[in-house]
Formats: sequence, C-alpha cells, structure tokens
Amino acid sequence: MRTAYDVILRPIITEQSMEDLDIKKYVFEVAVDAGKIEIKKAIEEIFDVKVIKVTTTMIHPKEKRVGGNPSGMTAKRKKAVVKLSADSKNIDIFEGMV
Repeated sequence: MRTAYDVILRPIITEQSMEDLDIKKYVFEVAVDAGKIEIKKAIEEIFDVKVIKVTTTMIHPKEKRVGGNPSGMTAKRKKAVVKLSADSKNIDIFEGMV
C-alpha cells in the first residue's frame, strides 16, 4: 500500500503554474502509475484541502545529448493539475512564490 507521499512527488513551480494560483489551481509531479482518484485523496490528506477536479498529463521521454555521440532519454513523468474548492484554504508551499 502506497502512502500519500509516494503518490505526490514534488510541486512544479514555473511561471505558467504560478499564474493560476488565484483561481486555486496547483501543479504537482506525481507517480507515473497514479490515478486521478488516488491523486485527489493524497492531496486532501497531505494539505487538508477539498479537491474538486484533477487533470493529468503524461510527459513523454525526450532525447537528450551530452557531447557528441552518446545520447539518452529523459525520464517519463506524469503531471497533475489540481483545482481546489472556493472555500478551501490555500496550499502553503506555493505562498510567497508570486
């Protein structure tokens, strides 16, 4: 059985993700095999908030070169955008970033 901290790996803090903080949308990197319901329960457990919607997208591997001949691939990742209810409190780790 996975814990909530195994599902939610880290927050994604970019300019684009910071624009949606006022409408209570937060972006996280999650486990590749995690489902939307599992992500929702993990966010609600960790941050004590009410989630109303979760959208996910897969970040496919891209080719990466270091130097000339040897090349490899970046890691496969999954990103989740979490929308909180209007009466829910804000998530503290994103405060002070804007």
